[in-house]
Formats: sequence, structure tokens, C-alpha cells
Amino acid sequence: METLIEILEDIQPGIDYETCTDLIDAHHLDSLSIISLVAEIEDEFDITVPAVEIIPSNFNSAEAMWKMIKRLEEED
Repeated sequence: METLIEILEDIQPGIDYETCTDLIDAHHLDSLSIISLVAEIEDEFDITVPAVEIIPSNFNSAEAMWKMIKRLEEED
């Protein structure tokens, strides 16, 4: 999870990713940030994030992203 937080801070600094649960809903992350984030997640965790997984509920919090990453790692 620490690596994910570092990726998020590189893409959009100044947000408390440990507690924020509305990254998409509150417009902390925009579409370009999400594209960058997906690319970084895929590289760092050696997974593929299918288009069907790129939904607000998977990206509204670091916790939700972490759960998605772990699930996708298990599916590989």
C-alpha cells in the first residue's frame, strides 16, 4: 500500500490518501490523472487493469485501489 500512496502523491500531491474516500467524487483526481495512475499501477504491480475496472468505486480511495490491485494480482 505504501508504494500505491507514493504513486498517488507523485501524480497529485497534497491529498491525504490515507483517509480520503472521495478522490473521484470530489474531483481530486481527473481523467488524465486516472490514466497516469492506471499506467503506473500496471507497471509497478505487473498487472493489467481492464477498462471495466476503471470505475469510480475502484478509484475513490487508496484502499479501494489497493483492493482492486490485490484482486487483479490473484486473478493473474
